[in-house]
Amino acid sequence: MKVHHLNCGTMRPWATPGGVVCHVLLVETPGCLVLVDSGLGLEDAEDPARRFGPARFSLRPAFDKAEAAVTQVTRLGFDPHDVRHVVLTHFDADHTGGLADFPWAQVHLTAAERFAALHPKGVVERGRYLAAQRAHGPNLVAHTPAETETWLDFAGAEELTGIAPGIVLIPLPGHSRGHAAIAVDAGDHWVLHAGDAFYRRGQLDGTGAPTALTALERLVAHDWKQVKANHHRLGELARAATPGLLLVNAHDPELLHRAQTLTV
Repeated sequence: MKVHHLNCGTMRPWATPGGVVCHVLLVETPGCLVLVDSGLGLEDAEDPARRFGPARFSLRPAFDKAEAAVTQVTRLGFDPHDVRHVVLTHFDADHTGGLADFPWAQVHLTAAERFAALHPKGVVERGRYLAAQRAHGPNLVAHTPAETETWLDFAGAEELTGIAPGIVLIPLPGHSRGHAAIAVDAGDHWVLHAGDAFYRRGQLDGTGAPTALTALERLVAHDWKQVKANHHRLGELARAATPGLLLVNAHDPELLHRAQTLTV
């Protein structure tokens, strides 16, 4: 499967040099197109207050319609209606804003994340799971991966063969209640999209991340201890430099740039 690496949402949080991106995968499968996350969409640019909430003041999204996934899909020469599935790492607004631009698509996520999005608890979840992101009535397909299934030593993985072989949903909770990583077989390599399991590559190699970004990560974390454990596990994976594996995440602009350069 061919994988395109898109930036579907430039954001410039305070005291974060280089800003952040919304790294979205567009996957060409034999039968259709699939998105991994959807970034920010056209409706977010039209109504930022309702669609993104107060977080827009700290994250400072550009809300550029040219970055919307539906715009980029068209620019690449595809029909947006061929995007039949969106696989989510989690349901935060910067990952789900583009869903409304593909209302016909099935939206796949962990059962834990679906439940959390529909039944938020506490201040953080009520702030992150905005009803406006579901106003178009998306078809949410919940998955509960079996603990006995693994992918590269990650327990509890589910290959989404109903979409296409080679797309794997891997629960990786911590950032949110039902956060997941998504692995995609790109033919000569695998892409592991870790979502918000880490914010910057420096959190994996020990060089660190901007203080403001780490503070934000901790503020919104569902389980900070688990977030740190995910940093450690993904750091081991990064240091192992496993042949044929490309590790990316949702927000590191350098990892996006490297992925785009490698796949040109």
